[in-house]
Amino acid sequence: MLKVENIDLSYGAAQALRSVSLMAQAGQVSCVLGRNGVGKTSLMRAITGHQPIANGRIEFAGKDISRMAPYERARLGIAFVPQGREIFPLLTVKENLETGFAPLPRRDRYVSDEIFDLFPVLASMMHRRGGDLSGGQQQQLAIGRALVMRPKLLVLDEPTEGIQPSIIKDIGRAIDYLRRKGEMAILLVEQYFDFARELADSFVLLERGEVVMAGGKAELADDAVRKRIAI
Repeated sequence: MLKVENIDLSYGAAQALRSVSLMAQAGQVSCVLGRNGVGKTSLMRAITGHQPIANGRIEFAGKDISRMAPYERARLGIAFVPQGREIFPLLTVKENLETGFAPLPRRDRYVSDEIFDLFPVLASMMHRRGGDLSGGQQQQLAIGRALVMRPKLLVLDEPTEGIQPSIIKDIGRAIDYLRRKGEMAILLVEQYFDFARELADSFVLLERGEVVMAGGKAELADDAVRKRIAI
């Protein structure tokens, strides 16, 4: 579904990514691990088109998307849940969800009941403003908004950051459900290792903008990974 090949990304003279490669397949969770500041969010922004790459290639469903704008990638089926959630605080939950309609044809512009099955709290708060929700509820809203797009690739940038344990479990169950459906690829950025370890089918570990470990879940040496991502 997604193939990233040897991409470089810089902010002025500072190089954030160096020859980074990864793959994400439908029905699987691919996890990017690493400490703060190693390039995880830069990689997600490159994949979703929010930051241009200097070299390399990004391919989605067999198509080169390396130079496409974010809205073009969204129309192809790439949905992004950014770090910090970035919901619209003055819009209601209903209105926030409906912003996910933008890349969809008119016939598909409705909120699936499946989203409320995954996150029941949203159904009871449809007319509350997004800014009045707790951090965990805002995270569920941000994921729900992405799912409104019916994505083929769901990109989640640290969905457990600052979230209470009960909602982390809800988010984990939702990701596992979406993985088991087999209809989308899921790319997960995470620092909470136990959460990532439970969900990931494959992993990439970044240090200083470079891939230092990569492989399937069976190849994941827990102690080695914990040592590399420890603060």
